[in-house]
Amino acid sequence: MGMDNFSASQQKIIKRYYNNIDTIQLQKLAETVTDLYLAEGKKVERLWKTAVTAMQKLEVPQQRIDILVKSQNLEQLAKLVKELQG
Repeated sequence: MGMDNFSASQQKIIKRYYNNIDTIQLQKLAETVTDLYLAEGKKVERLWKTAVTAMQKLEVPQQRIDILVKSQNLEQLAKLVKELQG
């Protein structure tokens, strides 16, 4: 399935999305950190899974992801976001 199946407008939207995927994933990770600070119960577990997915897409080393998930240290996760933004 190539880009031929999409209109010119749709092709531009798709290209812009993939050109900005890092920024999108970083924003998603930052929002997840905020949500984690406010979350309780089972929602916390689901949000950590979302954070892991975002970190993997941002190519954070798996060892670092594992350490963050094991400790569930939101402060360290927030520092990672700040580090990735800088």
